[in-house]
Amino acid sequence: MTATETHRAIHAVWRIESARLIAGLTRFVRDVGLAEELAQDALVAALEQWPTSGVPDKPGAWLMATAKRRAIDQFRRNKLLERKHEELGHGLETEQTPDLETAIDNDVGDDLLRLMLIACHPVLSTEARVALTLRLLGGLTTEEIARAFLVPEPTVAQRIVRAKRTLSEARVPFEVPRGEELAARLSSVLEVLYLVFNEGYSATAGDDWVRPALCEDALRLGRILAELVPEEPEVHGLVALMELQASRLRARVGPSGEPILLMEQNRARWDRILIRRGLAALERAGKLGGERGPYVLQAAIAACHARALTPGQTDWARIAELYEELAQLTSSPVVELNRAVAVSMASGPAAGLEIVDELTSERALEGYHLLPSVRGDLLAKLGRLDEARAEFERAASLTRNARERQLLLERAAACTTSPRE
Repeated sequence: MTATETHRAIHAVWRIESARLIAGLTRFVRDVGLAEELAQDALVAALEQWPTSGVPDKPGAWLMATAKRRAIDQFRRNKLLERKHEELGHGLETEQTPDLETAIDNDVGDDLLRLMLIACHPVLSTEARVALTLRLLGGLTTEEIARAFLVPEPTVAQRIVRAKRTLSEARVPFEVPRGEELAARLSSVLEVLYLVFNEGYSATAGDDWVRPALCEDALRLGRILAELVPEEPEVHGLVALMELQASRLRARVGPSGEPILLMEQNRARWDRILIRRGLAALERAGKLGGERGPYVLQAAIAACHARALTPGQTDWARIAELYEELAQLTSSPVVELNRAVAVSMASGPAAGLEIVDELTSERALEGYHLLPSVRGDLLAKLGRLDEARAEFERAASLTRNARERQLLLERAAACTTSPRE
C-alpha cells in the first residue's frame, strides 16, 4: 500500500471510528474536550506510524489503546495520576495484554448516546450544537464543517472551542438522563440532525442547491440513534423522514446542478431502497403507539409522495390533513404555508391563496423567500401574471442560494407570456 493509499485508509477509519473513540475516552476522562484532544493525538500517531507499519487488523482498537496511553501519560505529567487513578482504572496503566476489542466495544452504545446528548446539550447555542455534533460524531474537520455551512473556518473553530469550554464549565455529566429530561435532551439531538439534514437537502446559501454529504451524515447518525433508543417513536419518525427525503436527492438537480421541483422530477430516479427503508421506519414508529409527533407526521407526508408513482397519483387531500394536524401541534407559520400548497393541489389555487394571504402579515415570515414564491406560483396558476412576476422577483431577492435565485428569476420571466402549468 502506498503512503497516499494509507492516508486515505486512515481518514476512512477516522470517519468510522472517531465517534466511538471520543465517546469511550469521554467515559474515562470525563471531559469531552480532553477526549477529543486525545483522539486527535492518536490520529496523528496513526498518520506517523501506519505508513511504515501498515494499517492494523483492528484499527479502532489501536486508536483507543494509543489514546488511553496518552491519557495516562498526560495525567502523570500533570501530577494528577493519583487523583485520577480510581476514575481511569489502575488496569489501564498496568495491564500487559489488554483486550483491545473490549476496550473499544465495552458500553459503546451507551457511550455514543451519552456523547450525542452532550454534543446537543441545551446549554449550547444551536450553531454550537451543530458544529460540535458534526465534529465529534460525524468525524468532520473544522474545514469541512465551515465549507458545508459557508461560514469562515475560524468561526467554526471558535464555536467548537467555546462549546467544549461551556460544557466543561457547566460540569455537564457524562450520563443518560431519565424521564422528562431525557425526552428534552433527545428532542435537542433530533433538532440538530434535522437541521443538518435540511441544510444538505436544500442549502440556504451558496452555489449548490443540495449537499448530499450533509444528508448522509445526518442520516447515518439518525440510524445509530434509532438503534440506541429503539422505543422512541420520534427518533424512528425522523429517520423515516430523512430516508424518504434522501430518496429524491438524485432527482432534485439536473445535469448542471439546476433545481428540479418535486412535481417535475423523474420519479424513476427516486431511490426505491431508501423509500422502503423509510416506510419501514415509519411503520416501526407507528407500532410504538402514542400520539404522533412532528417528525412522524412529516414522515407520513413524505410517505404520501413516495407512494405516488406519478404526480397525479399523489393523495393531496391526505397531505393537507396531515399538515393541518402538524400545524395544530407546532403552531408554525411555515407548516401553515406548506398546508396552503397541499390545499391548493387538493382544492384549487384559489383555496390555497386564501391561506397564503392570511400569512402575509406574519412577522416570522417577513424575510422568508418561500412565502412570495408560493404566492407567486398560486397567482400564476390563477392567471394573475403581473402579480405573480412581482412575487417571484421578491422571492429571488430574499433567497441566498444562487441556484434557487436563478430558478425564481426564470419563473418570473415566464410570467410575461403564459401562466405556469
